[in-house]
Amino acid sequence: MEAIKDLIERLNATDECANIEAKRGTAIDTSILETICSLSNEPGLGGGHILLGVERIEATLFPEYTVTGISESDKLQLDLATQCATMFNQPVRPEIDIEQLSNGNLVMKIFVSELPDAQKPLYFKKNGLPLGAFRRIGSSDQHCTEDDLYVFYNKEDSLDSSIIKDTSFDDISEEAVQLYRKLRAKVNPGAEELNYDDIELLQSLGCIKKDNENWILTYTGLLVFGKRISLRRLLPMVRVDYIRVPGNEWVQDPDNRFTTVDMRGPLIELVQRTFTSIADDLPKGFLLPENEIQAETVGLPVKVLREAIVNAFIHRTYRENQPIQIIRYGNRIEIKNPGFSLKPEEQLGEPGSKNRNPFIAAIFHETNLAETKGSGIRTMRKLMENAKMVPPTFESNHTANTFTTRLLLHHFLSEEDIIWLKGFDRYELNDAQKSGLIFIRETGAIDNSSYRQLNGSDILRASGELRAMRDSGLLVQKGKGRATYYIPGAGVDFYEPFIPPPTLNESLGIDPSNLEITTVSLNDLSEGLSDQSPFLSDHPNSLSDQLPEHIKEMLIDLGKRTNDKVKMNSVILELCAWQSLTLKQLANIIQRNEKYMLIFVTPLREGGQLAYTIPDMPNHPEQSYKTVKTEIKNQQS
Repeated sequence: MEAIKDLIERLNATDECANIEAKRGTAIDTSILETICSLSNEPGLGGGHILLGVERIEATLFPEYTVTGISESDKLQLDLATQCATMFNQPVRPEIDIEQLSNGNLVMKIFVSELPDAQKPLYFKKNGLPLGAFRRIGSSDQHCTEDDLYVFYNKEDSLDSSIIKDTSFDDISEEAVQLYRKLRAKVNPGAEELNYDDIELLQSLGCIKKDNENWILTYTGLLVFGKRISLRRLLPMVRVDYIRVPGNEWVQDPDNRFTTVDMRGPLIELVQRTFTSIADDLPKGFLLPENEIQAETVGLPVKVLREAIVNAFIHRTYRENQPIQIIRYGNRIEIKNPGFSLKPEEQLGEPGSKNRNPFIAAIFHETNLAETKGSGIRTMRKLMENAKMVPPTFESNHTANTFTTRLLLHHFLSEEDIIWLKGFDRYELNDAQKSGLIFIRETGAIDNSSYRQLNGSDILRASGELRAMRDSGLLVQKGKGRATYYIPGAGVDFYEPFIPPPTLNESLGIDPSNLEITTVSLNDLSEGLSDQSPFLSDHPNSLSDQLPEHIKEMLIDLGKRTNDKVKMNSVILELCAWQSLTLKQLANIIQRNEKYMLIFVTPLREGGQLAYTIPDMPNHPEQSYKTVKTEIKNQQS
């Protein structure tokens, strides 16, 4: 067993921990018993430690755990043993140890073992199930829900096998059944169930059950094969909301409202409709054969999008009468479904699957709409890695009962990203920290879980690297415990990082190592600064005075610090339509540095909106950019 000193060091290193809890320990109160209950129940955690006599001090700049000690250790041990034997539905026998540390204080170390599956869940007798049971979610103890009980009682009937009253065989869509037969035949033409009639087929799939002389639909039958009118009548909020949000943040702006597409229908058809709606909005097009979900693209891998959608359908809870939300931002897709993950976040992507809806999952697997059980997330990560894109991240929120998948829509560490990251060279960041900065730039924040998923690091390393960026002022820490997350630090521009301006010597083309032979007199220098001097011709005032009035107005609207990509692109295209301009001239007029301007100019050129004036030699020292005329016409029309 770990020594108390080592456990305290781990607490201070991670600032949040699933299997270590520190408490003041003046008495054996309800919070201590709840932690014992949650550590006993949490699947795969292996139990954990509780330290009595160790406090989390909030008064310091950064919270830390310090030893305050306990008194009456004998009484505490007796109270703990008595309450663990009487308060729960079965006796619990934690291992108790008392240590005296170098400062003379006593600390009680309690180790709680995870119960065998057959003995779960542990719960308070007076409260019963499910509220009397607790799970260990991150560093918090959470009341169990009905969905949690399915984790413990795998043999219990799942919701998708339960019948729905006021249903009949007339609520089944014949088109949905025929689509199942078509998809199943592609996977296995000799499948035995293809020879069944519709009633036998649906019965074998767990979609209908006999009630006296009548057939009644189960949740599986209605959800996977139900008519739209029946779904609206019986499950009105079980739908998919596809929301397009302008920009990269969720902002309730009455002058720039998002658009929403509501989709309903049997799941076996809805997966294709949902996929097509999103695919049509992605930067690259897809070729979609009829009733197939496969295509080739140089952008977001199609299979990743398909798996994310299918996972939401399979793993969501249908106890919550809420829609699945798919939010399309300018730089990412977020898929939010009701129902936290039944697997701990750190086990996502590992072999094995825990399904709320095993009958629905089986249908999706048999028709090849979903990957082999338990491999969907692992497949998504591998495909994004092969495409050199930022790995998907996942957030399971037990309190809100939601699960979120995030897919960033750009290649990781593109040329523009590398240029952008050079502005942070003085911080001496490692590759994992740089990937964290890219993620924050796209989403606005990052937590320990997302950081670990991005970089494949453990909780200790992730916490240490995030705290190092916090200590340097790059990040600001928000929240506490499991709710801890990080945002850009005050004064740190995550869109236009500081890049030192060129020195006077660099601007004049003077090499300091040769100053003894390049020294000039004031007369010589003044003669060199004529109206025809290239240095003065690139000064912003010389070109700005010649600008058309409408472009001057656009520059005023753009401002000096805005990060509006649409406005910036419009200004660049108007300027290069007015006359061909070098990158330096563009930077001077718009008052940004050249490296930052490349973030906008390069995509415009690659997208055919800008063109080189010397296309045969891209690196020509006098290379300029001109606007493709059709682009301006299209924007004005």
